[in-house]
Amino acid sequence: MQKDIVTKETILTIAQDIALYILKLNISDIEFIDKELKTIEKREADIVATCKIDGKEEILHIEIQNSNDYTMAQRMLRYYNDIKFKYPKTKINQFVIYIGKQKLYMKDYIKDDKLKFNYTIIDMHNIDCEELIKLDTPDALVLSILCDFKGKDELEMLIFLTKRLIELTKDDTHKLGKYMLILETLSDNRDLKDKLKEAEDMLRNTRYENLPSYEIGMERGISQGISQGISQGILQAKIEDAILMIQDFGLKIEEVANKLKIPVELIKEQLK
Repeated sequence: MQKDIVTKETILTIAQDIALYILKLNISDIEFIDKELKTIEKREADIVATCKIDGKEEILHIEIQNSNDYTMAQRMLRYYNDIKFKYPKTKINQFVIYIGKQKLYMKDYIKDDKLKFNYTIIDMHNIDCEELIKLDTPDALVLSILCDFKGKDELEMLIFLTKRLIELTKDDTHKLGKYMLILETLSDNRDLKDKLKEAEDMLRNTRYENLPSYEIGMERGISQGISQGISQGILQAKIEDAILMIQDFGLKIEEVANKLKIPVELIKEQLK
């Protein structure tokens, strides 16, 4: 996951949603483990957090993987060791969420003469996208982009997801921006970022009644404000991301503005 442009709040939402909807874990009180722990091999673990699972203090480690990696088991073992050194008495729950197009062939264990290690791989090809969509909540909808669309047209699916997010968030541009930012982040993991942009452009420029229909229960009721809702919501979310990056990590305003592609002046205004 490209966390350099996503706030801690956004990653927290993703972690909680994955735990609830995909891992089926009763999770609460989630807090990310400090930054230095997540720079193993100069590569950040996707999600490493302390939390309560069924009321017990445990650690949740999640990797989102969009391709098969023959070194995955070794990588997960290295993550496990690094975490265990710092939290020797805490149970560690490790998951790999596989979203690649190829058939999954990664092993979920290491078995040598003197070593037995295993973790859990969730193959998103086996998760029914429609089950998440039927829940009809913003959190479940954005998470459904990680599923295999089962041959359904990708652009129509992205149009539906974006449009339904607009309907569910109504006039709350901040909330819409937050979920669109999550959707963009996750779409990058599925190599769908360009198609998501195309879907957003279509929604800005096409009458709602003329959109391609996708029969999962699309509802009528929105005909205007799409462009303003998406654009302003995402911009506001990015500005808030920028402020957090500047205040939490001491980055320069110009550097952050350039990375997020937003005007320096907008950041300075909200820093006042």
